Amino acid sequence: MTTTPQHKIGSGFGARSTAQEVVRGIDLTGKLAVVTGGYSGLGLETTRTLAGAGAQVVVPARRPAAAREALTGIDGVEVDELDLSDLDIVRGFAERFLASGRGIDLMINNAGIMACPETRLGPGWEAQFATNHLGHYALVNRLWPAIARGGARVVSVSSNGHQLSDIHWDDVHLEHGYDKWQAYGQAKTANALFAVQLDALGRDVGVRAFSLHPGVILTELGRHVPKEEMIAAGWIDADGHPLDPGIKTPAQGAATHVWAATSPQLAGMGGVYCEDCDIAEPLGEGEGELTSGVRAYATDPGQAARLWKLSAELTGVDAFAANA
Repeated sequence: MTTTPQHKIGSGFGARSTAQEVVRGIDLTGKLAVVTGGYSGLGLETTRTLAGAGAQVVVPARRPAAAREALTGIDGVEVDELDLSDLDIVRGFAERFLASGRGIDLMINNAGIMACPETRLGPGWEAQFATNHLGHYALVNRLWPAIARGGARVVSVSSNGHQLSDIHWDDVHLEHGYDKWQAYGQAKTANALFAVQLDALGRDVGVRAFSLHPGVILTELGRHVPKEEMIAAGWIDADGHPLDPGIKTPAQGAATHVWAATSPQLAGMGGVYCEDCDIAEPLGEGEGELTSGVRAYATDPGQAARLWKLSAELTGVDAFAANA
């Protein structure tokens, strides 16, 4: 089995490239994209860009009315209900979509939560792991017939926050001591590992998967982080203005989403973590210091397969179980 090297390919784009720039010259007419959370922040910018390039975009939304309002004026977009924290609602959305008989060409798992207070879902699952990872895991597996039919690219939105934590294999729901940033880091590591294993499982039918760090962008994702904490971290000043020169605009933040989903430079590739509209460089072992690059534990095939097995056991869903 061939794998894609975790090294830059010299895409010609960078941290300041915008979503519009990376899709320039790419015609998505006749393509169907699914963008979770595609009605706010980076998701909205991603939806606008893909639709502008000709794609039909399905936006599954926890707040459908708010989504329709936010997407007013963008042609080629449809909204349906989806709450990633509720697997029954995930199943309902997938069944409705599959009943339409359409294939999926681009699947962008963008929706997520960050650094929220300790919250338990369903059988006691930790909310960030359950929403950011398990919800998307179940969604992709339930949509697999449409994803396979389209030979889709699946993009899993991770973060350099993955560097905060490996998977807590002995306590994946952090029942023995909750830390919101450890929980976020674990969820983002899971997003990266998901792409590694999905790529390994799907490449024989033409499905390729990527994960990515979009950059630091001040969006609604940070709604659970107190202003005082943002000031202490050097993100903003007392008036709420950005201080970090590396902070991106939403158009720049969505660029890696769009590049990973559409770029012909990635043809025949997959299973890698991207940032700044290129494949990222690997980092050594360690946790806790946020920098560019990807930790080895977030791209490890053995860990990816282990997480897939655990996710299948937790959710009761595995599109590949017959092939195991």
